[in-house]
Amino acid sequence: MKTKTILLCAVVSVFIIGCEKPSVQNPATDLGFSDPFISDVIGVNEKHLSPEHWIKPGMSKTIMSGAEIQIFNAKNITADPTLYDISTVPDTLTQIELTARIRSISKVPKYPRIYTDETPVNDADFLRYETALNLESVQDINPVKFALTVRRTSIRTYPTHDLLFSEDAGDRDIERFQESVLFPGDALAVLHTSTDGQWALVQSFNYIAWVPLVDIAIGAREQVLDYGKTDKFLVITGDKVETVFNPEVPDVSELQLDMGIKLPLSRPKELQHNLYGQNPYLSHMVLLPVRKADGSLDFKHALIQRKEDVHVGYLPFTQENIIKQSFKFLGERYGWGHRFNGRDCTGFVAEIYKSFGIQLPRNSGDQGRSEIGINTRYEKDAPRADKIERLERGQPGDLIYIPGHVMMLLGQSDGQSFVIHDVHGLGYMKQDGTLYKGTLNGVSVTPVAPLQSNKDYSYLDRASTIKTVK
Repeated sequence: MKTKTILLCAVVSVFIIGCEKPSVQNPATDLGFSDPFISDVIGVNEKHLSPEHWIKPGMSKTIMSGAEIQIFNAKNITADPTLYDISTVPDTLTQIELTARIRSISKVPKYPRIYTDETPVNDADFLRYETALNLESVQDINPVKFALTVRRTSIRTYPTHDLLFSEDAGDRDIERFQESVLFPGDALAVLHTSTDGQWALVQSFNYIAWVPLVDIAIGAREQVLDYGKTDKFLVITGDKVETVFNPEVPDVSELQLDMGIKLPLSRPKELQHNLYGQNPYLSHMVLLPVRKADGSLDFKHALIQRKEDVHVGYLPFTQENIIKQSFKFLGERYGWGHRFNGRDCTGFVAEIYKSFGIQLPRNSGDQGRSEIGINTRYEKDAPRADKIERLERGQPGDLIYIPGHVMMLLGQSDGQSFVIHDVHGLGYMKQDGTLYKGTLNGVSVTPVAPLQSNKDYSYLDRASTIKTVK
């Protein structure tokens, strides 16, 4: 297994050359008042913010069947070093192997860091974080345990909740110890614990980092691996869904579930007409992992209302569904490493594709470099016209990679290509030649061609890969 430090999506500013004046549209209303559409993003009109604008005849055709997606995933996991089959993780790791895995994620940064209040992070602070790694306890042979995640939880560079930021950070959006998140039901290999015994180093199917132990439940290897092995399951297809409130088991009451989560359907005969004092006939009944007082794994049933945005089995993998899934996140706050109960650019893309059962690497660089799908690669000096032509014949769901960022193609409108992406910054050149700086900080619809990394280079100039996932 190849291990290495993986960097998250970089903060991306959108520089747009065009009109300085924000657009204002007054939609028709029958309520006696209007809520005008106002945007400082050039080329975007209210029509562009509706999935129906982008869905065309023929987009309901299946791209890959469920069986083909299973083969697709298996091939990618075998070939891609950033994807892991948890079932192949050995029962033990040597000292060299475990230390390498710890160091693949936990390293003192090369650049200065500050705390929220701008206090510098000094050598003594980093010594504290290093001590927390518990390297002294690594033995010649180290047992590997297995666990399921019981709630959405952050995974971290070091075993700490301390928030660290770049020295020159103008805001507190990009937190440098935040790596990603885990979701309920995620299967994990538990490799090591911190000095204080409160954190575990875990390997998921596409990431390795530190998680609070209270958010996972340790079980037998077979118990953990068998949890997801069922052909009767429910997939969360909304951006966020909650289980039904129940007064008896708080762990599975109003539990947040994010897009792409797969849960076993389970309706035992003895629970068919009464679960926690409620008749479950109006809901889907699923089985969720919970953590017992001693940290071990147990399972409890929970209800998800049939009215919720869920699907029995994976969604059919179609261009129409790709567009519909992407728009369910429209306007959600950008969250570096899934902070702020949101997601970042690659999380946005990955969770859409999880709706269809497709697994992708966690970060933009790994996604872009991977051989997954059909890839059009570009050298640094590739003509911009070649990339524009590729986008014009592209398909909804195609992924455009620039250093530190990924965008998803929606299609053509008003003579240009549009994308939907989870993006932090906004900027464009005004008519007087000065740079306007604003913010997007959310899942946004923008045109592609006008986007600028800076005055000298456009996004298309820097685009290294355009990928079709199929």
